[in-house]
Order: sequence, then structure tokens, then C-alpha cells
Amino acid sequence: MEKEQSNNSDAFETLAQLTSGYCVARCLHVITELGVADVLESSPRTAPDLANAVGVSPDALGRMMRLLATFGVFQQEGEAFKHSPVSELLRSSHPQSMQPFVRLFGLPVYWNIYEKLTYSLQTGRPAAEKVVPEGLWDYFGAHPEDNKIFNAAMATKAVGQVAGVMAAYDFSGFKTIADIGGGRGHLLKAVLAATPTAKGLLFDLPHVVAEAAGLASERLSLQAGDFFKDPLPVADAYLVMEIIHDWADEEALMILQAIRQAAPAHAKLLLVEQLIPDAPGPHWSKMLDIHMLTLLGGRQRNLQEYQNLLAQAGFQLEREIQTFAGVSILEAVCV
Repeated sequence: MEKEQSNNSDAFETLAQLTSGYCVARCLHVITELGVADVLESSPRTAPDLANAVGVSPDALGRMMRLLATFGVFQQEGEAFKHSPVSELLRSSHPQSMQPFVRLFGLPVYWNIYEKLTYSLQTGRPAAEKVVPEGLWDYFGAHPEDNKIFNAAMATKAVGQVAGVMAAYDFSGFKTIADIGGGRGHLLKAVLAATPTAKGLLFDLPHVVAEAAGLASERLSLQAGDFFKDPLPVADAYLVMEIIHDWADEEALMILQAIRQAAPAHAKLLLVEQLIPDAPGPHWSKMLDIHMLTLLGGRQRNLQEYQNLLAQAGFQLEREIQTFAGVSILEAVCV
């Protein structure tokens, strides 16, 4: 009986924490939006002191920080709070700052979309269709402040990923490298810096390419287009970093087929994606998978699912290279 009561207590605690988990998330979002981590700096400070600096209720701020501290965000020492390794990443000055990433997931449009999550469950379609029928990309294009946060979040996320890719892969064998959907060129710039004999081409939508115009040089050219409609460049290697997961299988296959159509027989395709592990248990990719479903209609995939997609598109998966930066490089060749 005692063991059963203990199990019931643990089960209740688990469900209570999960069902109200949005409370923790929102506390994290609003405190990050206020820049509390920047104000805290390196010395412990009390909640009234911090509240005075950011202009909020001392009591409410202290209670929210107390909750976050139980999850390792900040540390509480008596009446004062100090940084933890987690909250350090909320500082805008940190070289691996995740402040923009946290702000992105706190945007009202994201919360409004998740309110319609049942739609995704019923239809398998992105709940975003009910809130932003024009699509999330067009929404960001029409809302510059939110778009600024999105771009900053993607740049923040790319820092560690790019470093991981560069440490894991040798690009010296390629003369021309095309970055498909490469955004602001974070990965391509790093590749060209490490490979002085190579030239690169950044392919993305016209408004994205326009924002990246400053990257153009003798070794880095820009090409505006839509990979669903327009011909892709000819290259020795194709970089595609976290693009395929934005799309359902049908669209993902169309993108890969477009690359295969443009690719010479000797070309290699390098997909950079976060894979869902086969082992059970918590993993960020499993949560990211639901974000992809809800926001974009995309999906995270395991290694076998990517292998199948590549085969349908005319590629053969040669190997998976783990970067130890949360993503893998899937190296494929033309068949």
C-alpha cells in the first residue's frame, strides 16, 4: 500500500508538472523579454533590486525567478538570485546567447497557433493555417519586428551548428559549393573561409537574398529563386541545412528532386539535420517535431526516413556524420 501511494504521488506530480508546463515557459519568455539576465550581470541581486531596474513588481518577479530557479534557470541564495550556467545563456552579451531563441518561442503568434493544436491533431496539417492562413514565412515578411527576432534566433542557433559542421567535415575537395535555402549565409561563409580554393553560391528567396546582398564577393555569389519553381545552380556540393525538416514528405521530396536535377553526376549532397534517435526517452528532436507539425507542417525524421527520401529523389546515402552540435551531416551521392 505504501509503495502504491508513492507511485500515485509520483504520477500526480508528473502530470501536474506537465499539464501546467506552459507556466514555466511563459515565466521564461517574459523574464527574457525584459532582459532580466542582462541586468543581473555577475553579482547576486535581490528581486526588489532587479524589479526596480526593469520596472516590474518585486513580488511577482521574485516568485517567477524562484520557480525558474527550480528548473536550473538562475540560482537562489536566500533573498538573492545569481546566474546559473543556464541563465548565462539568456544574456545578450554571451557568445552563445539563446536570448533571441527564447524570445522567438514567446511571440504571441506562436502562442496563438498552439491554441489551435487540436486542428493539427485532427487533420495532420499545421495549426498555423487557422491563425496565419498566408503561412508563417509570409507572416514574418509582413511583421518586421517579429521577423527580426526570428532572424536573430536562427543566427543564434546556427553558431553552434556551423562550428560543429566545420569541425566534422572536410570541404577541401569541392571547387563549387551551393548553399540551398542558406538564409544569411552563416554556414557558407564559414565553409569558404576554411576552404580558400572553393567558390560558393547562396540560393534563397528574393527577399532573403536581398538582405544578404552584403555577402557578395568574387568567391561568393547570390542567386534569388524558389526551389519549388526555379532551376537550381550547378555545383560540386550542395549544402542544405535544416531546410528539409520544414516540409512534409511530398514537398521535401520535391526539393531533393530539384537538387538532383541540377546536380552533376559527381556532386555530393550534404543534408544537415537533427535526427530523431531510435531510442526512447526525452530528446529535443521529438519536441521540435511537434513544432514543425504545428507551425509549418514539416517533421523531424530518423535516419531511415531520410535514407528513404533520398533514394526516392535519386540519391544514395553514403554515411551519417555526427557533429556533436545537435545535428548530423547526411552525405549522399547521385545514382
